[in-house]
Amino acid sequence: MTKFITILLLFFISFNIQAQAIYETLESNKLGTSRQLKILLPRGYSKDDDKKYPVIVVLDGDYMFELVAGNVDYYSYWEDMPEAIIVGVNQVDSRYDDSMFSEQNSLPIEKGADFFEFLGMELLPYIDKTYKTEAFRVAIGHGETANFINYYLLKDNPVFQAYVVLSPDLAPKTSDYLAERLAIIQSKVFYYLATSDNDVKSIKEKTEGLNTRLTAIDNKMMLYNFDSFVGPTHYSLPAHAIPKALESIFFVFQPISKKEYDETILKLDTNPVEYLTEKYKTIKDLFGIDKQILINDFKAIEAAIEKKENFEFFEDLGKLARDQYPKALLGHYYLARFYEETNEPKKAMRTYQSAYILDEIGGITKDLMLEKAAEIKADFGY
Repeated sequence: MTKFITILLLFFISFNIQAQAIYETLESNKLGTSRQLKILLPRGYSKDDDKKYPVIVVLDGDYMFELVAGNVDYYSYWEDMPEAIIVGVNQVDSRYDDSMFSEQNSLPIEKGADFFEFLGMELLPYIDKTYKTEAFRVAIGHGETANFINYYLLKDNPVFQAYVVLSPDLAPKTSDYLAERLAIIQSKVFYYLATSDNDVKSIKEKTEGLNTRLTAIDNKMMLYNFDSFVGPTHYSLPAHAIPKALESIFFVFQPISKKEYDETILKLDTNPVEYLTEKYKTIKDLFGIDKQILINDFKAIEAAIEKKENFEFFEDLGKLARDQYPKALLGHYYLARFYEETNEPKKAMRTYQSAYILDEIGGITKDLMLEKAAEIKADFGY
């Protein structure tokens, strides 16, 4: 326990040193007042490059911001999600007014309608103008604000593509609106919903009812995940749910896991190299990030080819690796394996021998390449 606490303290000390929050005041015509913001930029953020970042808007920023920021910083450090700009909106004195909805139709009214327009028409444009942003945006809310973020889904062109809805205090008609909308939505939407067995009874019941309705929807554009935790209260639930939410939203961004390898890649009847290229195309399409294919992911596809003895796919893997890492050995290694396994030993030998001009990578060394060339030369007497 002492070791765990020490590690946790070191993590937060490191987080505070390397990623300080920016405090800003945004004047709002919609609200008729100003609003306090906390903004965290990624560790490597620089005005001098072309890199852009997804935006995560955290409502109840006065108590939710640090929780989200710490998790995002940690996950992005290990490349389990992209680096992101986190924007916390302070609502400590305005939460009730910001979340106001009509008793007749459950939609935002008065100050709630003003706050709805503030986020979509003032805050997000300001962030886009001031910082280097991608089009992918995440909204996170808890309780009343978790209900509130659902209203953006009801628009024809939602300004958020992912919704983290934690222990939502749902308005009477919100479930109806969501079920109708998500059944027909034509753009990809990530929706994460969470409650617990120790949540406020009325919130838990309504959240479980919403889960039942969303689970029944057959729409590939809706990427839905639900968690019901054991133990957390309404107020402690976000600490348990935020990591799960980030994992579910950014699953495709993560390196190929053992589960993905066992349950998906090994069961493919098609070329696993196509699966790899499609994975990274999806990352580009969803998040706007042109991510270089990880060596770990090349290794996973290599292992699948070996296990299923589909050695002809080494050719495509080699071409892809050569494109991704043109100065490294990886592509030549896979192409040599292709030639070796498809009865072209002389081509394999020459490809292995080309190693001396390329960089070592991922455990593939020049010595290994030259040893393999020597083995072929000895076997065939070249």
